[in-house]
Amino acid sequence: MSKKDENGGGLSEEALQELVAASDSGARSPAGAVGRMLAVVALVWSLFQVLLASPLANYVLPGDIVNNSRQIHLAFAMFLAYTAYPALASSPRRYIPVHDWVLAGAGALISLYGYFFYDKIVQSGGLADDVDKWFALAGLILLFEAARRALGPAMAIVATVFLAYVFFGSSEWVPDVIRWKGASLQKAMSHMWITSEGVFGIALGVSTKFVFLFVLFGALLDKAGAGNYFIKMAFGALGHLRGGPAKAAVVGSAATGLISGSSIANVVTTGTFTIPLMRRVGFSNEKAGAVEVASSVNGQIMPPVMGAAAFLMVEYVGISYVEVITHAFLPAAISYIALVYIVHIEAVKNNMPTLGDRTVSLGKTVGGMFGFFAGFAALCYAVQYPVGWVVALVPEGAAWVLALLVGLAYVALLALAAQAPDLEPDDPNSEDVRLPVVSEIYKAGLYYLLPIVVLVYFLMIERKSPGLSAFWATMLMFVILLTQRPIKAMFRGQSEIANAAAAGVLDLVAGLIAGARNMIGIGLATAAAGVIVGTVTLTGIGQVMASLVEFMSGGNLILMLLFVGILSLILGMGLPTTANYIVVSSLMAGVVVQLGAESGLIVPLIAVHLFVFYFGIMADVTPPVGLASFAAAAVSGGDAIRTGFTAFFYSLRTVALPFVFIFNTDLLLIDVTWVQGVTVFIVATIAILVFTSGTMGWFVTRNRIYESVALIAIAFVLFRPDYVMDRMVPPYRQAPPMEIVQTLDAMQVGDELRVVVSGPDFDTFEPKDVSLLLNVEKDAPGAERAERMGFILMPEDGVMKLDQPMFGTPIESDLSGFDFYGDDPVRITQVKVPAEQPPQELVFIPALLLLGGIAYLQLLRQRKQKEVPA
Repeated sequence: MSKKDENGGGLSEEALQELVAASDSGARSPAGAVGRMLAVVALVWSLFQVLLASPLANYVLPGDIVNNSRQIHLAFAMFLAYTAYPALASSPRRYIPVHDWVLAGAGALISLYGYFFYDKIVQSGGLADDVDKWFALAGLILLFEAARRALGPAMAIVATVFLAYVFFGSSEWVPDVIRWKGASLQKAMSHMWITSEGVFGIALGVSTKFVFLFVLFGALLDKAGAGNYFIKMAFGALGHLRGGPAKAAVVGSAATGLISGSSIANVVTTGTFTIPLMRRVGFSNEKAGAVEVASSVNGQIMPPVMGAAAFLMVEYVGISYVEVITHAFLPAAISYIALVYIVHIEAVKNNMPTLGDRTVSLGKTVGGMFGFFAGFAALCYAVQYPVGWVVALVPEGAAWVLALLVGLAYVALLALAAQAPDLEPDDPNSEDVRLPVVSEIYKAGLYYLLPIVVLVYFLMIERKSPGLSAFWATMLMFVILLTQRPIKAMFRGQSEIANAAAAGVLDLVAGLIAGARNMIGIGLATAAAGVIVGTVTLTGIGQVMASLVEFMSGGNLILMLLFVGILSLILGMGLPTTANYIVVSSLMAGVVVQLGAESGLIVPLIAVHLFVFYFGIMADVTPPVGLASFAAAAVSGGDAIRTGFTAFFYSLRTVALPFVFIFNTDLLLIDVTWVQGVTVFIVATIAILVFTSGTMGWFVTRNRIYESVALIAIAFVLFRPDYVMDRMVPPYRQAPPMEIVQTLDAMQVGDELRVVVSGPDFDTFEPKDVSLLLNVEKDAPGAERAERMGFILMPEDGVMKLDQPMFGTPIESDLSGFDFYGDDPVRITQVKVPAEQPPQELVFIPALLLLGGIAYLQLLRQRKQKEVPA
C-alpha cells in the first residue's frame, strides 16, 4: 500500500496509524504468543494501577508494594519500552530480538532494586554502597536508552547532559558562571537512583498516583466511542459555517484534548478527518496543518489533564488540584476562542465556500454551543444538591443509593442512544460530504458525559484527590464498555446480545491495553526528568540560571521574562508535554520568582509555573523540532517547516497570554469574586479577539497599519487596565522606612504592605534589592505586627537596618539570600502603603470607544468597497 493517500494529501491511513503508534504506544506489534504476552503485561499494569488508586489498595495490596509503587510503575514502563519500541528504524517490527528481551528484563529488575533491597537502603539512610552505585548507573543507562526509544533522542540527550554536569561540572573547560564543585559517583547515584530526589522523585510519584488513571480514563473513553462522538458533534455544529472544518477542528481538538495527554496523538487522531476537509474549502496544506497543530497543542493547556502537568503543579506549587485547574481555565478558554476567530478571519479573507447544503446562522450556532457548555457546567454544579438530599435521608447506605441512581441515569441515556444508529467514522475524502445534524446525533452519545460528570463532581464538589476521582470515573467507564453494546442491543430488540456482551469485554481489554501502552512514554519521561530535577537540587544550577538570565537581561523585567520564555522554548524542544514541564519549571520557575522579586514584581508561584509551561509546550509547534507540526505535515502533505511557522503565528495569543497573566493575575482568577471573575472573562475574551484582529490584519475588513497598531494597543489596555491607571494615579504612597512601625500601626487587618529590602548578596556580596508583599493579618500594635512578620528592626543614623529574621517567620526564606554579617548593612529602603485609586475598569471606556470608532470607519470603508462596480 502506498505511503501517500490517493489524492496526494499526506500519509495513508496505515502510515498514520504507524506514526501514532511509533510516537505514543510503540511501533512494534509482534504476532502470536509473544504479542499476547505483551498485551497481558500491559493489561496487568493497568489493573495494578486501578487497584493502587482504589480505596481498597491498603487492604488488598501488601504494604511493601504500596510503598514501592513508583519502582513497580517504572519496571512496567521499562519492560514495555524495550519490547514495544524498536531500537532503530531498521530494527524488526514483527518479532523481538534476544538482546531486547535481555534489556527489558534487566531494566525491569533494576527498576525494582529499591523494592528488593528496601530494608538495606532504609538502614543506610539512602547512601549507596559500592554495589548500589553500579546497579544505579546501569539503571540510568537503561532508562536513558528506553527514553530514547519511546520519546526520541531529545529527552535522553538532555538528561545525559545534566548527568554529565553533575560529574564534570568542576572541570576547567566549564565556564566559571556555571561551574560547581562536582560529585563522586557514589554521591550522584545515591541522589539519582537510591533516594527519592532523582528518578524516583515527585514526578514519577505523580505519574504513578494520578497520571496513569487519567490517561487510562481517556483511553477507555475513546475506546467507547467518545472521541468520534465529540468530532461529529463539532462538525455538526460548525461544519456548515464559512471555514467550518477548521472551526470544527478547533472545537473537536479541544474536546479530545480534555482526555488526551499527547498533542501528537491529538493531531493525528482529529487531523485525519479535519485536514482533508479544511483543504477542500480552500485552506492550503500548511494552513490546514497549522490550524490542527495550534488547536491540538492547546489541548495541553486545557484543564483537567493539561498533559499531566496539572498534577505536577499540585506538588511543585503546593496548592490543590481544584485551584490549579481553576487558575488555568480562563487563559486556555480564551485562547481557544481566539483560535476559532483566527480561522474565521482566514475564511472571510479568502472568501472560502461552505460545506454541505444547510444554512444556520452563526448567532444560533454560538448560542447553542454556549448553552450546551453552560448547561453542562450547571449540571456538574447542581449534582451536589440531590446527592446532599440522599446523604441526609440515608446516611448509612448513601453510596449504594447514589450508585443505583447513576445506573438508572445511565440506562435511561442508553435507551435514548439506542433510538439513533451507532456513529461510524466518516470518510473526509468522499465526493459527497454530508455533515452530521446535531439534533439527530446528539442523543447517540449523551451517556459519554456521565463519567465526566462523575469525575468533575468528585474533583470539584467532593474535593477528593485526583487519583480517587479518576478511579471512580474509570470504574464507570468499565461498566459502560462492558454493557453499552448488549443493553443497546436489548433496547433495539436485537438477538445478538451474547455477541454484543463479548465485544464489550474485548473493548474493555483493548482500552486497558491501550491505556498502559500510552503510559510508557509518560512513565519514562517523568523518570528521566527526575534526573534533571535531581541535578538542580544537587548542584544548585537553578541559582546559576537566575544569574545568567539576570546578566543577559541587564535587570530589565520584560527582557528577563522574554529570555526565560526563549530558554523554556529551547529546553522544551523534542520533549513530551510532561517532561517538558518538569524540565522548564525545575530550571526556570525559580528564576522568574527571584528576579521578579528583585525587580519589585510579586508573582504568585502558579502564575510562574503556567508561564514556563506555556512556553515549554510551544516547542511542540516551533521549528526546527516542532513534533506536532511534523505530524500535521505528514497528514496534510505540506511542508513541515512552513506548517510550524504558520502554527506559531496562529499561536501568538498563546505566547502573549503568559506575559499578560504574570502582570495581571486576575486572568488566573486569583483572589477574585464571582462577579469579578465573570467580568474578567468577558473583558479578556474581547481583548483576545481584538488582539487577534490586530495581528491578523482584519477586523470588519482589512486593517490599515495604524488600525492594527491601535487594535493591539486597545487589547493591551483591556488586558492591563492597571498599567494605565497606575500611571494616572499611583497605587501606592511612599512612607519613610524609619516609620515602618507607625505605618503598620495605622494599617487595617487585610491591608497589604510592600517593603523593599536592600543589602549585599550572601554569595556574590553584590548589592541587590528584594520586594516583599506582606499581609496585615492581626489587630495588634505596629511593633508586634513587624515582629510577627519577622522584622528585627535596628534603626541607626536615619537608616532602618535589619538583623537576620527568626526561623519560620514569613520573611525568613525571602531574605535568606542576604549577607547579614558583612560590613554593608541589610536595610529597608522603601515602604509602600496602598493609596486610594479610582476603579481601574474606568480605562475600559475610552478603549471601547476607540474600538467602536475603528469598527465604524471600517464599516464605512467596507460599504464603499461594495458600491464600487466590479
